[in-house]
Amino acid sequence: MNTNTPQTRIATFGELLLRMNVANGDRFTQANEIKVHVGGAEANVCVLLSQLGIQTDYITRLPQNDLAQLALNELQKYKVNTSKCVYGGERLGLYFVEVGNQIRQSQVIYDRSNSSFATIQKDQINWDMAFADVTHFHWSGISPGVSNEAGLVCKEAILSAHKKGLPISSDFNYRSKLWQYGKHPSEIMPDLLQYSTITVADLDAIEIYFGIKTDKKESDANRFQKTFELLKEKMPYLKTLAMSFRKSDGLAHLYKGMLLHEGHFYETKEYKIHLVTDQIGSGDAFNAGLLYGLSNKLSAQECIDWATACGVIKQSIHGDFAMSNPTEISHFIANGASNRINR
Repeated sequence: MNTNTPQTRIATFGELLLRMNVANGDRFTQANEIKVHVGGAEANVCVLLSQLGIQTDYITRLPQNDLAQLALNELQKYKVNTSKCVYGGERLGLYFVEVGNQIRQSQVIYDRSNSSFATIQKDQINWDMAFADVTHFHWSGISPGVSNEAGLVCKEAILSAHKKGLPISSDFNYRSKLWQYGKHPSEIMPDLLQYSTITVADLDAIEIYFGIKTDKKESDANRFQKTFELLKEKMPYLKTLAMSFRKSDGLAHLYKGMLLHEGHFYETKEYKIHLVTDQIGSGDAFNAGLLYGLSNKLSAQECIDWATACGVIKQSIHGDFAMSNPTEISHFIANGASNRINR
């Protein structure tokens, strides 16, 4: 397996956030203590990729204050390059999390209106310079959901990357609590997604963005493959589609991945997760694992195995970031979950 990829440099664009987690499993209305994490979909991708040995650039707009510096310090700790960020605006975006359990759902409240990222303007980032040494660009549907302005700058980045001939990867990442500025996602997302060569999606978001439906009575594999054929008509550059699938089995979660890459279908085994520590960020870890595999020119089966393993391992880790490494992930792929002590 080739793991030496010094030439690979993946840039991402998105909003850097502070995650305010209600402590001790309390509800929002009981909260008297908050734990702070740094996160954001594209930042999460960068952090794991950097730990896997791939150079990353995280690009965003931030206020010039100590909370923004706190967030940047966390990224820099994991060797994510933040030198291409721009500054302006008044505040960092926040989101608040109430952790659920086997009975009730987790809850998220966003506080992102008028953040530095939400008020970003066109031409504030020189994308030609930002992409000068980049080999790949990644973005997600969260950015266009934050504000119309962020969506326009995201389009600038996509068009610049496309003009340079960079592979473009996207994550559909639909968030129902965003999209509050008067536009339906179906009015915005198809135009942005059409340039993607690699995408991670889910069946619900594909229906919301493109109106593509499949028969829920069919198997996941059949629905996935039919969706790819229909999606190709809307996304002409698409070569690689991946999805993770999660179902419940009593109190446990069943998790697996599927991939269509260059015309061939691949599927992982199904993992049974008995305890979920933190589900947030697992999709971003899945993205990072897929990009790692593709960047290292692993076989397609290995790529989806890596993506799925990263998604599973993240669910054992508090916070947005997936703190892991190639040795741990390789061991998980070979041996599955373990409660033994490594000593």
